Amino acid sequence: MSGAPAPGEGQAAGWTPAMENESLSRYLLIVCGAVSGALVIWRLTTGLVRYIRTVTSLTNSTQRFYVRPSTKSSWIKRNILYSPLFRKRHNREFQLSSAINVGTLPTRFQFLFLLGYLATNVAFCVINIPWAATYVDACRQLRNRSGTLATVNMIPLFIMAGRNNPLIGLLGMSFDTFNLLHRWFGRIVVLEAVCHTFAYWAGSAATNGWAAALKNSVTRPFLMWGFIGTCAFVAIFFQAASIARHAYYEFFKLFHIALAALAIAGLWYHLDLGEIEAIKWLIPVIPIWVADRFLRMVRVFYHNIGRGGTRTLVEALPGNAVRLTVTMARPWTFRPGQHAYLYMPAISFWQSHPFSVAWSEEAEDFTADKLAMNRQDVLAMRKTSMSFIIRARTGMTNTLYQRAAASPDGRLLTTCFVEGPYGGDHMMHSYGTVMLFAGGVGVTHAVPHVRDLVAGFANGTVATRKVVLVWILQSPEHLEWIRPWMTEILAMDKRRDVLRIMLFVSRPRSTKEIHSPSSTVQMFPGRPQIEHLIASEAEHQVGTMGVTVCGPGALSDEVRQAVRQNQYGSSIDFIEEAFSW
Repeated sequence: MSGAPAPGEGQAAGWTPAMENESLSRYLLIVCGAVSGALVIWRLTTGLVRYIRTVTSLTNSTQRFYVRPSTKSSWIKRNILYSPLFRKRHNREFQLSSAINVGTLPTRFQFLFLLGYLATNVAFCVINIPWAATYVDACRQLRNRSGTLATVNMIPLFIMAGRNNPLIGLLGMSFDTFNLLHRWFGRIVVLEAVCHTFAYWAGSAATNGWAAALKNSVTRPFLMWGFIGTCAFVAIFFQAASIARHAYYEFFKLFHIALAALAIAGLWYHLDLGEIEAIKWLIPVIPIWVADRFLRMVRVFYHNIGRGGTRTLVEALPGNAVRLTVTMARPWTFRPGQHAYLYMPAISFWQSHPFSVAWSEEAEDFTADKLAMNRQDVLAMRKTSMSFIIRARTGMTNTLYQRAAASPDGRLLTTCFVEGPYGGDHMMHSYGTVMLFAGGVGVTHAVPHVRDLVAGFANGTVATRKVVLVWILQSPEHLEWIRPWMTEILAMDKRRDVLRIMLFVSRPRSTKEIHSPSSTVQMFPGRPQIEHLIASEAEHQVGTMGVTVCGPGALSDEVRQAVRQNQYGSSIDFIEEAFSW
């Protein structure tokens, strides 16, 4: 790239359109790399701040220094990082009916990045195109430019699609955010592919007529494969729309993979037969996709195959839910906030679905034939059990619940393969005050954090001095979902000194169902005033407050709004656990 003029400076002597396409392609990847680099620096900085805050707060019961907010930091969090696109709505889905879902809105920060990246692509497509020259020459250069940029954009597109995406941990971004970016990068690729095709048709039709241009697209192998690739991209554009994705998710997933494979094949042969240099940008795409699939397969085989395999128990629970407990073939070190994908061949042969790990513990394998005689034998006999709460909706989850409910005693033994772990990057150890909001089955995300923080408080290894769990549930019978785990948490050392639980029953059948067992475990009818709860805790908070939420989109938006409104009163961080699809 040495000696290359910057975009917009014009073409120097000997500077060809092909060289400019190459230069702009590299600039586009530099933009992605620069944004990633900035996020890495941000993650390292915030990680260092949290580490220092944790270490300095271990023996500091007041943590007053960390309560005071920074005006600049509060403004950034309130108006950019935590801000929805408009007033309040972000994670609450737009639903035209119970069967028609048109998706959610991005946050303001996500929107600004996507808008900037789209504008960059538009500018790179049209810059230095000789619009004042001949019509055919302008169409030819626009065709080559848009086709090259579409191919380049497939590199980040496929990186973002992978579950083993290394950028998730490196940048500190959730898989949910990468899902959003993947969808919009895909739309940019489709638009550039369509622009590439129409630019060819327009230029060819100017000299040979439209009939010849369209005929060449389906008769000449080089053009035919490119046309097939474009058609596959356009099909993905409509097939991956939120309405179709939510209505027929299991079919969508298989069809989406098939169309993506067809698009890559079409583009590969198009570039190969045409001896187009841009094929070098497509070469990394294939190993990226293959590597992700290979790592996923390795995870599944390592954690589930051998040593007796996995054993799975499904228990039907009140409220159309099941508790699924998997005893893994090999140990798994668990962190709060992690999730895993479950493959259940007897329920849904091809599909895997993500669920938060509600509980995990280590136990000895008492089915082993030999007695442990040394440390290696003891470690070999360790087994990890993981539990999930799954609410029956449609498709696989409903089938699973119906099978369990129809089994004797509501208990079903089946086969389940676990792919994971994923996530668990947001630890709450550095916060003096932690508030965990959960709606319905979203409590599975909060329970592991509660156990972790209570244990850390007793051991003196975390900065946390106050933990408040706010769970909104429809009926008191839903308490059965997590009863065995909460019984264990309530029996933990020093639990009363740090933990307070507030249960809000939104649909109680009678007032007799609402009773508070103690001052630290309280039950209320109706829905909570979230802004009031956060403001009350902020008045007496210890250290920096961390607020997390996992539940329906409307609840997440309420918590987000309350955190933003309290930004200038005290230091508050917001963490949203969501999984859009």
